[in-house]
Amino acid sequence: MKALVLSGGAGTRLRPITHTSAKQLVPVANKSVLFYGLESIAAAGITQVGVIVGDTAAEIEDAVGDGSKFGLEVTYIPQERPLGLAHAVLIARDWLGDDDFVMYLGDNFIVGGIADLVDGFRRNRPDAQILLTRVPDPRSFGVAELDDAGQVVGLEEKPEHPKSDLALVGVYLFTPVIHEAVRAIGPSWRGELEITHAIQHLIDRHADVRSTVIKGYWKDTGNVDDMLEVNRTVLESLGRRIDGDVDTASETVGRVVVEEGARIVNSRIVGPVVVGAGTVVSDSYVGPFTSIAENCRITDSEVEFSIVLRNSSIHGVGRIESSLIGRHVEVTPAPSVPSAHRLVLGDHSKVQIHT
Repeated sequence: MKALVLSGGAGTRLRPITHTSAKQLVPVANKSVLFYGLESIAAAGITQVGVIVGDTAAEIEDAVGDGSKFGLEVTYIPQERPLGLAHAVLIARDWLGDDDFVMYLGDNFIVGGIADLVDGFRRNRPDAQILLTRVPDPRSFGVAELDDAGQVVGLEEKPEHPKSDLALVGVYLFTPVIHEAVRAIGPSWRGELEITHAIQHLIDRHADVRSTVIKGYWKDTGNVDDMLEVNRTVLESLGRRIDGDVDTASETVGRVVVEEGARIVNSRIVGPVVVGAGTVVSDSYVGPFTSIAENCRITDSEVEFSIVLRNSSIHGVGRIESSLIGRHVEVTPAPSVPSAHRLVLGDHSKVQIHT
């Protein structure tokens, strides 16, 4: 069995971060989202992985390499433009051959991994298996309709009027029958080859398409709020570990990780928090659900429920919260501006001004 990991796409909902970085490489708890997926694939006993790459191919390849650090053998498959999930299957046809495969969206995060799902698929080997989860507003997702017996009878992509609250999670399992389906469909109104249409093609031809409603945590980390939420979830599983230097004037409370080479000076850190190697936090407060990457400088500031990427500095700006701060960023106080009032008053006016 192989894995096809999708790591193309522009990541428009994470701009401006993704103007200069691949969305799959934005870190949660100081590890790229993509890496969690690759680790899940390796834990499921899959070693051959094809990675679909687009405009950020060089950055993805530099980060993942040949896959050996994950216990994987990685092949990169270029996609000129993001033309849909089914298009990714189409262009990976030669590499996939006649093997079963799991397709994993590289910006998705599933707590608990996929090992049990892969094992079940190997045992039962339906033509296709989809993962579903209940969401409050399914209009932004692919949506599945099940009959009374729990059988998949229909799929829609981002419907205006969803027939259920069951959204497709970004992990799919397929036998080679999917290849005929992706060749049979045409582009949707979005100009893309939709994987939902390909699976519907299988359903219409009475293929064995099964579903699993997952009860664990899943997130599509496509926007800032979801990225911060996943960061919070991962940090909640941290154990306390202090490998760096914490001076006697500082306090660390709860599940705090201070990586080797980091320094905490005259500061208070309240976990769950992770502070990356080479980072210096001085005269500051870092609050819960915050991850600070390597080689950052936090001085005379407060940071909470935020992600700070590597080589960035925050100095003297009071409190920052619910923020995603990119690489090589400098956050400093704005220059003070003299207070002034500009007035255009008619005759006989009376004005009261607070000074």
